[in-house]
Amino acid sequence: MNKSNQPVVPEAREALNKFKMEAANEVGVNLKQGYNGDLTSREAGSVGGQMVKKMIEAYENSMK
Repeated sequence: MNKSNQPVVPEAREALNKFKMEAANEVGVNLKQGYNGDLTSREAGSVGGQMVKKMIEAYENSMK
């Protein structure tokens, strides 16, 4: 069984969790450590969308 939500670089797990928490805070979603299955699809999507937005911004800034 392949778990697609595993980081490519396992050492980056803590940084990814911190990044996720920051993105959730920015969009006003209350994430807790561990299981967050009580989130609505809209809330979870807004966190993921904010993460992608920030990654694109970082990439664009690195191109300058």
